[in-house]
Amino acid sequence: MATAQGGYAIGRGKGDPYRYQVGFGNNFASEALPNTLPIGQNNPQKSKYGLYTEGLNGTPFTVPRAQAQHSWLYRVRPSVAHNGFVKAEKQNPYIVAEFSLLDRTQTVTPTQLAWHPHEPPTNEQVNFVYGLKTMMGNGGPMLREGLALHIYACNANMGKEAFVNSDGDFMIVPVFGRLDIQTEFGKMMVFPGEIAVVQRGIKWKVNLPDGKAVGYVQEIFGMHYELPELGPLGASGLANPRDFEHPIAHFDVDQTQWEVTYKLGGKLFTCKQEHTPFDVVAWHGNYIPYKYDLDAFIACGSLTKDHCDPSIFTVLTARSKTTGVALADFAIFKERWDVAEKTFRPPYFHRNTASEILGLVCGDYGGRSDGFVPGALSFETGFCPHGVDNEVFTAASEGELGPRKIQQGALMVMFESSMMMTITEYAMKSDKRHEHEPGMWNGLDAKFLQYKDEIQADLKAAGLPPLAL
Repeated sequence: MATAQGGYAIGRGKGDPYRYQVGFGNNFASEALPNTLPIGQNNPQKSKYGLYTEGLNGTPFTVPRAQAQHSWLYRVRPSVAHNGFVKAEKQNPYIVAEFSLLDRTQTVTPTQLAWHPHEPPTNEQVNFVYGLKTMMGNGGPMLREGLALHIYACNANMGKEAFVNSDGDFMIVPVFGRLDIQTEFGKMMVFPGEIAVVQRGIKWKVNLPDGKAVGYVQEIFGMHYELPELGPLGASGLANPRDFEHPIAHFDVDQTQWEVTYKLGGKLFTCKQEHTPFDVVAWHGNYIPYKYDLDAFIACGSLTKDHCDPSIFTVLTARSKTTGVALADFAIFKERWDVAEKTFRPPYFHRNTASEILGLVCGDYGGRSDGFVPGALSFETGFCPHGVDNEVFTAASEGELGPRKIQQGALMVMFESSMMMTITEYAMKSDKRHEHEPGMWNGLDAKFLQYKDEIQADLKAAGLPPLAL
Protein backbone atom coordinates (compact mmCIF):
# COMPACT_ATOMS: atom_id res chain seq x y z
CA MET A 1 0.00 0.00 0.00
CA ALA A 2 1.09 3.56 -0.51
CA THR A 3 0.14 7.02 0.61
CA ALA A 4 1.35 10.55 -0.02
CA GLN A 5 3.66 11.95 2.64
CA GLY A 6 4.30 15.65 2.27
CA GLY A 7 2.61 19.02 1.87
CA TYR A 8 -0.53 18.31 3.85
CA ALA A 9 -1.98 19.26 7.21
CA ILE A 10 -1.78 16.76 10.04
CA GLY A 11 -5.07 15.94 11.79
CA ARG A 12 -6.02 18.36 14.56
CA GLY A 13 -4.43 16.22 17.25
CA LYS A 14 -5.98 13.44 19.38
CA GLY A 15 -3.44 11.00 17.95
CA ASP A 16 -4.82 11.04 14.41
CA PRO A 17 -2.40 8.95 12.29
CA TYR A 18 -3.48 10.44 8.94
CA ARG A 19 -2.80 13.60 6.96
CA TYR A 20 -5.40 15.75 5.25
CA GLN A 21 -6.01 18.56 2.80
CA VAL A 22 -8.00 21.41 4.29
CA GLY A 23 -10.81 23.55 2.93
CA PHE A 24 -14.50 23.30 2.04
CA GLY A 25 -15.90 23.04 -1.47
CA ASN A 26 -12.40 23.22 -2.92
CA ASN A 27 -11.11 21.47 -6.00
CA PHE A 28 -8.38 19.27 -4.55
CA ALA A 29 -5.72 17.10 -6.15
CA SER A 30 -3.82 14.24 -4.53
CA GLU A 31 -1.50 11.51 -5.73
CA ALA A 32 0.10 8.68 -3.79
CA LEU A 33 2.76 8.22 -6.48
CA PRO A 34 4.43 11.38 -7.82
CA ASN A 35 3.47 12.77 -11.22
CA THR A 36 0.57 10.34 -11.65
CA LEU A 37 -2.11 12.92 -12.36
CA PRO A 38 -2.35 13.88 -16.06
CA ILE A 39 -1.45 17.48 -16.86
CA GLY A 40 -3.83 19.65 -18.84
CA GLN A 41 -6.50 17.00 -19.32
CA ASN A 42 -8.61 14.53 -17.36
CA ASN A 43 -8.86 11.51 -19.63
CA PRO A 44 -5.60 10.84 -21.51
CA GLN A 45 -5.37 8.12 -24.13
CA LYS A 46 -3.01 6.26 -21.81
CA SER A 47 -2.74 6.98 -18.09
CA LYS A 48 0.57 6.60 -16.31
CA TYR A 49 1.32 3.12 -14.93
CA GLY A 50 -1.60 1.70 -16.95
CA LEU A 51 -4.13 3.16 -14.53
CA TYR A 52 -7.79 3.39 -15.49
CA THR A 53 -9.53 6.77 -15.54
CA GLU A 54 -12.89 6.84 -13.79
CA GLY A 55 -15.27 9.76 -13.30
CA LEU A 56 -17.51 10.15 -10.26
CA ASN A 57 -20.39 12.62 -10.48
CA GLY A 58 -22.14 13.97 -7.38
CA THR A 59 -24.41 16.28 -9.38
CA PRO A 60 -25.93 16.22 -12.88
CA PHE A 61 -23.63 17.40 -15.67
CA THR A 62 -25.69 20.50 -16.48
CA VAL A 63 -26.00 22.15 -13.07
CA PRO A 64 -24.46 25.64 -12.74
CA ARG A 65 -20.69 25.52 -12.35
CA ALA A 66 -20.87 26.77 -8.75
CA GLN A 67 -23.02 23.76 -7.82
CA ALA A 68 -21.17 21.08 -9.77
CA GLN A 69 -19.51 18.31 -7.74
CA HIS A 70 -17.33 15.84 -9.60
CA SER A 71 -14.06 13.95 -9.18
CA TRP A 72 -11.65 12.07 -11.46
CA LEU A 73 -10.01 8.92 -10.10
CA TYR A 74 -7.00 7.02 -11.49
CA ARG A 75 -7.14 3.44 -10.25
CA VAL A 76 -5.52 0.04 -10.66
CA ARG A 77 -8.78 -1.59 -11.82
CA PRO A 78 -12.06 0.13 -12.70
CA SER A 79 -15.22 -0.25 -10.63
CA VAL A 80 -16.97 -1.93 -13.56
CA ALA A 81 -14.74 -5.00 -13.05
CA HIS A 82 -17.01 -7.08 -10.82
CA ASN A 83 -19.07 -10.27 -11.00
CA GLY A 84 -22.55 -8.73 -11.09
CA PHE A 85 -25.08 -7.55 -8.53
CA VAL A 86 -27.32 -9.79 -6.45
CA LYS A 87 -29.65 -9.03 -3.59
CA ALA A 88 -27.69 -9.42 -0.39
CA GLU A 89 -28.34 -12.73 1.36
CA LYS A 90 -28.38 -10.86 4.63
CA GLN A 91 -30.50 -7.72 4.79
CA ASN A 92 -30.57 -5.12 7.54
CA PRO A 93 -34.30 -5.08 8.39
CA TYR A 94 -33.89 -1.92 10.45
CA ILE A 95 -32.86 0.34 7.54
CA VAL A 96 -35.69 2.46 6.12
CA ALA A 97 -35.33 4.74 3.09
CA GLU A 98 -38.88 5.78 2.14
CA PHE A 99 -41.04 7.67 4.65
CA SER A 100 -44.79 8.00 4.26
CA LEU A 101 -47.98 7.53 6.26
CA LEU A 102 -49.03 5.15 3.49
CA ASP A 103 -46.61 2.75 5.20
CA ARG A 104 -48.72 1.45 8.07
CA THR A 105 -45.62 0.54 10.07
CA GLN A 106 -44.70 4.23 10.37
CA THR A 107 -46.17 6.61 12.92
CA VAL A 108 -46.60 10.31 13.62
CA THR A 109 -47.13 11.67 17.10
CA PRO A 110 -47.25 15.10 18.74
CA THR A 111 -45.76 13.56 21.87
CA GLN A 112 -42.17 14.35 22.72
CA LEU A 113 -40.24 11.11 22.43
CA ALA A 114 -36.86 10.02 23.71
CA TRP A 115 -34.62 6.99 23.47
CA HIS A 116 -31.97 5.74 25.88
CA PRO A 117 -28.55 5.04 24.31
CA HIS A 118 -28.06 1.95 22.19
CA GLU A 119 -25.20 -0.46 22.87
CA PRO A 120 -23.40 -2.86 20.53
CA PRO A 121 -24.68 -6.42 20.83
CA THR A 122 -22.83 -8.78 23.13
CA ASN A 123 -23.84 -12.07 21.51
CA GLU A 124 -22.89 -11.43 17.87
CA GLN A 125 -20.45 -9.53 15.68
CA VAL A 126 -22.07 -6.58 13.88
CA ASN A 127 -20.26 -4.18 11.56
CA PHE A 128 -21.20 -0.56 10.83
CA VAL A 129 -23.64 -1.35 7.99
CA TYR A 130 -25.59 -3.92 9.97
CA GLY A 131 -25.39 -1.82 13.12
CA LEU A 132 -27.53 0.90 11.52
CA LYS A 133 -31.09 1.38 12.75
CA THR A 134 -33.39 4.01 11.21
CA MET A 135 -35.32 6.03 13.78
CA MET A 136 -37.30 8.53 11.67
CA GLY A 137 -37.32 10.43 8.42
CA ASN A 138 -39.12 12.25 5.65
CA GLY A 139 -39.42 11.79 1.88
CA GLY A 140 -37.01 9.40 0.25
CA PRO A 141 -34.22 8.88 -2.29
CA MET A 142 -36.53 8.09 -5.21
CA LEU A 143 -37.96 11.62 -5.15
CA ARG A 144 -34.51 13.05 -4.40
CA GLU A 145 -35.67 15.00 -1.37
CA GLY A 146 -35.89 14.08 2.28
CA LEU A 147 -33.75 12.84 5.11
CA ALA A 148 -33.37 10.04 7.61
CA LEU A 149 -31.97 9.85 11.13
CA HIS A 150 -30.21 6.64 12.09
CA ILE A 151 -28.27 5.41 15.07
CA TYR A 152 -25.40 2.93 14.83
CA ALA A 153 -24.06 0.49 17.39
CA CYS A 154 -21.40 -1.92 16.13
CA ASN A 155 -18.57 -4.10 17.36
CA ALA A 156 -16.87 -5.58 14.27
CA ASN A 157 -14.54 -4.38 11.51
CA MET A 158 -15.72 -4.60 7.92
CA GLY A 159 -12.80 -6.76 6.76
CA LYS A 160 -12.59 -7.24 2.99
CA GLU A 161 -15.88 -5.47 2.48
CA ALA A 162 -16.85 -2.04 1.21
CA PHE A 163 -20.09 -0.07 1.35
CA VAL A 164 -21.73 2.27 -1.16
CA ASN A 165 -24.76 4.33 -0.18
CA SER A 166 -26.65 5.00 -3.41
CA ASP A 167 -29.48 6.71 -1.53
CA GLY A 168 -27.94 9.75 0.12
CA ASP A 169 -25.06 11.48 1.90
CA PHE A 170 -24.17 10.26 5.39
CA MET A 171 -23.17 12.66 8.15
CA ILE A 172 -21.70 10.51 10.93
CA VAL A 173 -21.53 11.78 14.53
CA PRO A 174 -19.54 9.42 16.80
CA VAL A 175 -20.45 9.30 20.49
CA PHE A 176 -18.40 6.33 21.72
CA GLY A 177 -15.47 4.81 19.86
CA ARG A 178 -13.30 6.01 16.98
CA LEU A 179 -14.14 5.21 13.37
CA ASP A 180 -11.24 4.38 11.03
CA ILE A 181 -12.89 5.13 7.69
CA GLN A 182 -11.14 4.06 4.50
CA THR A 183 -12.55 5.59 1.32
CA GLU A 184 -11.57 5.50 -2.32
CA PHE A 185 -9.97 8.92 -1.74
CA GLY A 186 -7.96 7.95 1.34
CA LYS A 187 -8.36 7.44 5.06
CA MET A 188 -9.94 9.42 7.90
CA MET A 189 -9.78 8.75 11.63
CA VAL A 190 -12.97 10.15 13.14
CA PHE A 191 -13.14 10.72 16.89
CA PRO A 192 -16.06 11.46 19.21
CA GLY A 193 -16.39 15.23 19.05
CA GLU A 194 -15.85 15.18 15.27
CA ILE A 195 -18.17 14.52 12.35
CA ALA A 196 -17.55 12.89 8.98
CA VAL A 197 -19.47 13.23 5.72
CA VAL A 198 -19.34 10.52 3.06
CA GLN A 199 -21.36 11.34 -0.03
CA ARG A 200 -23.57 9.00 -2.00
CA GLY A 201 -21.90 6.73 -4.54
CA ILE A 202 -18.50 6.59 -2.80
CA LYS A 203 -16.99 3.29 -1.66
CA TRP A 204 -15.86 3.12 1.95
CA LYS A 205 -15.44 0.84 4.93
CA VAL A 206 -15.29 1.26 8.70
CA ASN A 207 -12.89 -0.36 11.16
CA LEU A 208 -13.17 0.09 14.92
CA PRO A 209 -9.86 0.83 16.68
CA ASP A 210 -11.62 0.70 20.05
CA GLY A 211 -13.47 -2.53 19.35
CA LYS A 212 -16.94 -0.99 19.35
CA ALA A 213 -18.67 2.25 18.47
CA VAL A 214 -21.98 4.07 18.94
CA GLY A 215 -23.25 7.25 17.33
CA TYR A 216 -25.74 9.08 15.15
CA VAL A 217 -26.12 9.36 11.36
CA GLN A 218 -28.07 11.98 9.46
CA GLU A 219 -28.72 11.00 5.83
CA ILE A 220 -29.93 13.51 3.24
CA PHE A 221 -31.49 12.63 -0.11
CA GLY A 222 -30.96 14.75 -3.20
CA MET A 223 -28.89 17.59 -1.79
CA HIS A 224 -25.38 17.90 -0.40
CA TYR A 225 -24.20 19.65 2.75
CA GLU A 226 -22.86 23.17 2.52
CA LEU A 227 -21.78 25.93 4.87
CA PRO A 228 -24.56 28.28 6.01
CA GLU A 229 -24.46 31.87 4.80
CA LEU A 230 -22.86 34.27 7.29
CA GLY A 231 -24.79 37.44 6.45
CA PRO A 232 -23.94 40.29 8.88
CA LEU A 233 -21.32 38.08 10.57
CA GLY A 234 -19.01 38.84 7.67
CA ALA A 235 -16.21 36.67 6.36
CA SER A 236 -15.54 34.43 9.36
CA GLY A 237 -17.31 32.68 12.18
CA LEU A 238 -19.28 29.50 12.87
CA ALA A 239 -17.54 26.68 10.93
CA ASN A 240 -14.61 28.08 8.95
CA PRO A 241 -13.67 26.38 5.65
CA ARG A 242 -10.03 25.77 6.56
CA ASP A 243 -11.05 23.50 9.45
CA PHE A 244 -12.61 20.84 7.20
CA GLU A 245 -10.21 17.98 6.46
CA HIS A 246 -10.20 15.82 3.34
CA PRO A 247 -8.18 12.61 2.94
CA ILE A 248 -5.14 12.29 0.73
CA ALA A 249 -4.63 9.59 -1.88
CA HIS A 250 -3.89 6.13 -0.53
CA PHE A 251 -4.03 2.85 -2.44
CA ASP A 252 -3.74 -0.84 -1.70
CA VAL A 253 -2.53 -3.53 -4.12
CA ASP A 254 -4.78 -6.53 -3.51
CA GLN A 255 -6.01 -8.91 -6.22
CA THR A 256 -8.05 -11.17 -3.91
CA GLN A 257 -11.80 -11.39 -3.47
CA TRP A 258 -13.74 -8.48 -2.01
CA GLU A 259 -17.41 -7.84 -1.54
CA VAL A 260 -19.07 -4.45 -2.10
CA THR A 261 -22.49 -3.81 -0.54
CA TYR A 262 -24.76 -1.20 -2.09
CA LYS A 263 -27.69 0.42 -0.28
CA LEU A 264 -30.36 1.31 -2.83
CA GLY A 265 -33.87 2.25 -1.74
CA GLY A 266 -32.98 0.98 1.72
CA LYS A 267 -32.29 -2.53 0.37
CA LEU A 268 -28.85 -4.12 0.30
CA PHE A 269 -27.25 -5.55 -2.83
CA THR A 270 -23.78 -7.06 -3.19
CA CYS A 271 -21.22 -7.69 -5.86
CA LYS A 272 -18.02 -9.69 -5.58
CA GLN A 273 -14.79 -8.69 -7.29
CA GLU A 274 -11.24 -10.02 -7.44
CA HIS A 275 -9.58 -6.76 -6.43
CA THR A 276 -9.75 -4.20 -3.68
CA PRO A 277 -12.02 -1.18 -4.25
CA PHE A 278 -9.38 0.93 -2.51
CA ASP A 279 -6.87 1.07 -5.36
CA VAL A 280 -7.08 4.75 -6.35
CA VAL A 281 -3.51 5.96 -6.91
CA ALA A 282 -4.43 9.58 -7.65
CA TRP A 283 -7.50 11.77 -7.87
CA HIS A 284 -8.66 15.35 -8.29
CA GLY A 285 -12.01 17.12 -7.95
CA ASN A 286 -14.42 18.47 -5.36
CA TYR A 287 -16.66 15.45 -4.64
CA ILE A 288 -14.65 14.12 -1.72
CA PRO A 289 -15.43 12.86 1.81
CA TYR A 290 -14.38 15.04 4.72
CA LYS A 291 -14.35 15.39 8.48
CA TYR A 292 -14.60 18.30 10.90
CA ASP A 293 -13.62 18.74 14.53
CA LEU A 294 -16.57 20.37 16.32
CA ASP A 295 -14.13 21.95 18.76
CA ALA A 296 -13.12 24.28 15.91
CA PHE A 297 -16.61 25.80 15.74
CA ILE A 298 -16.70 29.52 16.57
CA ALA A 299 -19.92 30.23 18.44
CA CYS A 300 -21.54 33.64 18.02
CA GLY A 301 -24.34 35.27 19.98
CA SER A 302 -25.72 38.37 21.64
CA LEU A 303 -23.43 40.53 23.78
CA THR A 304 -26.13 42.95 24.95
CA LYS A 305 -29.64 41.60 25.57
CA ASP A 306 -31.93 38.78 24.40
CA HIS A 307 -30.33 35.96 22.47
CA CYS A 308 -30.16 34.76 18.89
CA ASP A 309 -32.15 31.91 17.39
CA PRO A 310 -30.43 28.50 17.45
CA SER A 311 -29.69 28.81 13.72
CA ILE A 312 -26.64 30.80 14.85
CA PHE A 313 -25.13 27.45 15.94
CA THR A 314 -25.46 25.76 12.52
CA VAL A 315 -22.35 23.89 11.36
CA LEU A 316 -23.67 22.55 8.05
CA THR A 317 -26.91 22.94 6.16
CA ALA A 318 -28.61 21.31 3.17
CA ARG A 319 -31.09 23.11 0.97
CA SER A 320 -34.60 21.92 0.25
CA LYS A 321 -36.36 22.49 -3.05
CA THR A 322 -38.11 25.49 -1.47
CA THR A 323 -35.95 28.61 -1.85
CA GLY A 324 -34.57 29.83 1.46
CA VAL A 325 -35.75 26.79 3.44
CA ALA A 326 -33.29 24.20 4.73
CA LEU A 327 -33.97 20.52 4.29
CA ALA A 328 -31.61 19.84 7.17
CA ASP A 329 -29.51 21.89 9.56
CA PHE A 330 -26.85 20.39 11.79
CA ALA A 331 -26.24 22.59 14.85
CA ILE A 332 -24.19 22.15 18.01
CA PHE A 333 -24.40 23.52 21.54
CA LYS A 334 -21.17 23.43 23.49
CA GLU A 335 -19.19 25.31 26.13
CA ARG A 336 -19.36 29.06 25.61
CA TRP A 337 -19.62 32.40 27.41
CA ASP A 338 -23.03 33.81 28.33
CA VAL A 339 -22.95 37.57 28.97
CA ALA A 340 -26.28 39.15 27.92
CA GLU A 341 -27.92 41.73 30.22
CA LYS A 342 -31.52 41.78 31.54
CA THR A 343 -32.29 38.67 29.51
CA PHE A 344 -33.83 35.28 30.19
CA ARG A 345 -30.82 33.30 29.04
CA PRO A 346 -32.00 29.70 28.48
CA PRO A 347 -34.07 28.89 25.38
CA TYR A 348 -37.44 30.57 25.71
CA PHE A 349 -40.59 28.45 25.58
CA HIS A 350 -41.29 27.89 21.92
CA ARG A 351 -43.20 26.01 19.21
CA ASN A 352 -41.19 25.67 16.03
CA THR A 353 -42.33 24.82 12.54
CA ALA A 354 -39.20 22.65 12.39
CA SER A 355 -38.71 19.11 13.65
CA GLU A 356 -35.96 18.94 16.26
CA ILE A 357 -33.90 15.83 16.95
CA LEU A 358 -31.35 16.19 19.73
CA GLY A 359 -28.41 13.99 20.67
CA LEU A 360 -25.70 14.26 23.29
CA VAL A 361 -22.05 13.48 22.56
CA CYS A 362 -20.63 14.23 26.00
CA GLY A 363 -21.38 15.94 29.30
CA ASP A 364 -24.73 16.98 30.67
CA TYR A 365 -27.35 19.25 29.12
CA GLY A 366 -29.92 20.54 31.62
CA GLY A 367 -33.59 21.01 30.98
CA ARG A 368 -34.10 17.84 28.95
CA SER A 369 -36.02 14.75 29.96
CA ASP A 370 -34.72 12.08 32.26
CA GLY A 371 -32.21 9.78 30.63
CA PHE A 372 -30.70 12.41 28.32
CA VAL A 373 -27.14 11.11 28.53
CA PRO A 374 -24.47 10.65 25.83
CA GLY A 375 -25.87 8.48 23.07
CA ALA A 376 -29.50 9.24 23.90
CA LEU A 377 -31.93 10.75 21.42
CA SER A 378 -34.76 13.26 21.89
CA PHE A 379 -37.44 14.18 19.33
CA GLU A 380 -39.92 17.02 19.12
CA THR A 381 -42.15 17.28 16.08
CA GLY A 382 -43.12 20.58 14.49
CA PHE A 383 -45.14 22.92 16.74
CA CYS A 384 -44.68 20.68 19.76
CA PRO A 385 -44.35 23.10 22.72
CA HIS A 386 -41.13 22.70 24.66
CA GLY A 387 -38.77 24.51 26.98
CA VAL A 388 -37.02 24.31 30.33
CA ASP A 389 -38.50 22.98 33.57
CA ASN A 390 -39.44 25.13 36.57
CA GLU A 391 -36.11 24.69 38.32
CA VAL A 392 -34.17 26.03 35.34
CA PHE A 393 -36.79 28.72 34.71
CA THR A 394 -36.63 29.96 38.32
CA ALA A 395 -32.84 30.02 38.38
CA ALA A 396 -32.72 31.93 35.09
CA SER A 397 -35.41 34.39 36.19
CA GLU A 398 -34.00 35.20 39.61
CA GLY A 399 -30.27 34.50 39.41
CA GLU A 400 -27.39 36.93 39.03
CA LEU A 401 -26.65 37.85 35.42
CA GLY A 402 -22.90 38.14 35.48
CA PRO A 403 -20.72 36.71 32.71
CA ARG A 404 -20.38 32.95 33.05
CA LYS A 405 -19.36 29.86 31.17
CA ILE A 406 -22.26 27.55 30.34
CA GLN A 407 -22.47 23.92 29.20
CA GLN A 408 -18.95 23.24 30.37
CA GLY A 409 -17.77 19.84 29.22
CA ALA A 410 -20.95 19.28 27.21
CA LEU A 411 -21.57 18.85 23.51
CA MET A 412 -25.17 18.57 22.32
CA VAL A 413 -26.01 18.15 18.64
CA MET A 414 -29.26 19.05 16.89
CA PHE A 415 -30.52 17.58 13.64
CA GLU A 416 -33.19 20.08 12.62
CA SER A 417 -35.41 19.89 9.56
CA SER A 418 -38.19 21.95 8.00
CA MET A 419 -39.86 18.61 7.23
CA MET A 420 -42.27 16.64 9.40
CA MET A 421 -41.00 13.20 10.40
CA THR A 422 -42.54 9.76 10.51
CA ILE A 423 -41.24 7.42 13.21
CA THR A 424 -40.18 3.93 12.17
CA GLU A 425 -41.63 0.75 13.58
CA TYR A 426 -38.28 -0.09 15.15
CA ALA A 427 -38.10 3.25 16.95
CA MET A 428 -41.65 3.00 18.29
CA LYS A 429 -41.27 -0.58 19.52
CA SER A 430 -37.69 -0.28 20.77
CA ASP A 431 -37.16 -1.02 24.45
CA LYS A 432 -34.95 2.10 24.41
CA ARG A 433 -37.95 4.36 23.81
CA HIS A 434 -39.47 6.41 26.59
CA GLU A 435 -41.67 9.47 26.53
CA HIS A 436 -40.67 12.80 27.96
CA GLU A 437 -42.22 13.05 31.40
CA PRO A 438 -44.81 15.86 31.18
CA GLY A 439 -44.60 16.21 34.94
CA MET A 440 -41.24 17.94 34.53
CA TRP A 441 -43.22 21.10 33.69
CA ASN A 442 -45.81 20.85 36.50
CA GLY A 443 -43.97 23.46 38.53
CA LEU A 444 -44.63 26.10 35.87
CA ASP A 445 -47.73 27.34 37.67
CA ALA A 446 -49.76 30.46 36.92
CA LYS A 447 -47.53 33.02 38.62
CA PHE A 448 -49.76 35.69 37.03
CA LEU A 449 -52.37 35.03 39.70
CA GLN A 450 -49.97 36.10 42.46
CA TYR A 451 -50.35 39.69 41.20
CA LYS A 452 -54.15 40.02 41.41
CA ASP A 453 -54.12 43.12 43.59
CA GLU A 454 -51.48 44.85 41.45
CA ILE A 455 -53.37 43.96 38.25
CA GLN A 456 -56.68 45.34 39.56
CA ALA A 457 -54.99 48.53 40.77
CA ASP A 458 -53.36 49.07 37.38
CA LEU A 459 -56.66 48.51 35.58
CA LYS A 460 -58.42 50.95 37.87
CA ALA A 461 -55.73 53.56 37.35
CA ALA A 462 -56.12 53.14 33.60
CA GLY A 463 -59.90 53.55 33.82
CA LEU A 464 -60.53 49.99 32.76
CA PRO A 465 -62.94 47.47 34.32
CA PRO A 466 -61.52 44.90 36.76
CA LEU A 467 -60.83 41.31 35.75
CA ALA A 468 -62.73 38.41 37.26
CA LEU A 469 -59.72 36.76 38.88
